[in-house]
Amino acid sequence: MTSILTNTAAMAALQTLRAIDDSMETTQGRVSSGLRVGEAADNAAYWSIATTMRSDNMALSAVQDALGLGAAKVDTAYAAMESAIDVVKEIKAKVVAATEEGVDKAKIQEEIGQLQEQLMSIAESASFSGENWVAGDAGAKSVVSGFVRAADGTVSVKATAYTLVATATGNLLFGGNGTGGIVTNSGILGTAGGATINVSVYALNITGFDTAEMAEALTLVEGALQAMTSAASELGSISMRIGLQEDFVSTLTDSIDSGIGRLVDADMNEESTRLKALQTQQQLAIQSLSIANTSSENILQLFRQ
Repeated sequence: MTSILTNTAAMAALQTLRAIDDSMETTQGRVSSGLRVGEAADNAAYWSIATTMRSDNMALSAVQDALGLGAAKVDTAYAAMESAIDVVKEIKAKVVAATEEGVDKAKIQEEIGQLQEQLMSIAESASFSGENWVAGDAGAKSVVSGFVRAADGTVSVKATAYTLVATATGNLLFGGNGTGGIVTNSGILGTAGGATINVSVYALNITGFDTAEMAEALTLVEGALQAMTSAASELGSISMRIGLQEDFVSTLTDSIDSGIGRLVDADMNEESTRLKALQTQQQLAIQSLSIANTSSENILQLFRQ
């Protein structure tokens, strides 16, 4: 039936054109943004997962910064401990040289005194960002090492612990006074030792020492050297772990980015092909609507004489 009031063909063509326009709008949005899921309305589940994982990646970025700061602290402490070991080796050599009969111990002590002052200089200078891990107050230190999201959705920050100990067998060259200052009567170099001499490496004065006292002095210096070597080894292990964690966090961040992309990124080859097809369909739908609109005009031919 042909009607001048209701053009069914035009209505059908218009509905098709509207559907094509909606599809084109969606496809153009994907092409321009590069995202298949750009908002919750596109796919609520994927959008929620992607948003959560993006927030975790931001947290991992902060962890990377913290790891860099922690690595700098550890590296500073390790460099100081290594330099102090070299100085104590020199003191050990001087003590060994002073055991020889006829040697002027006072002259050797002058050299040892300069080396002792160098040890204090190293300890005072080994500070990074206000923290000194080779001299000062004993206590627990930590370096942020990871951000973890558990299976139940809870999140936490993991840290690598390092405890500062101000004893002769600890890992501090000198202890602290409780207010941030350095004292010379505790720590590896400040703790007194020796059954007879009862002095520290920092306060060692071999002038006037007899053979037995020189042996005690050598044992004292050797013990300090062993403790410092152990402390440097511990710092080196922490530095290695931080380096491995930095590599892991970087790889993990890339993996999360890749996983997010698989969920929400648009396939540009597919979207560009779809856009081209929709543009063709749009042109055909416009042509179809034009034909449907002009069909009603043919009725006029029936009333012409």
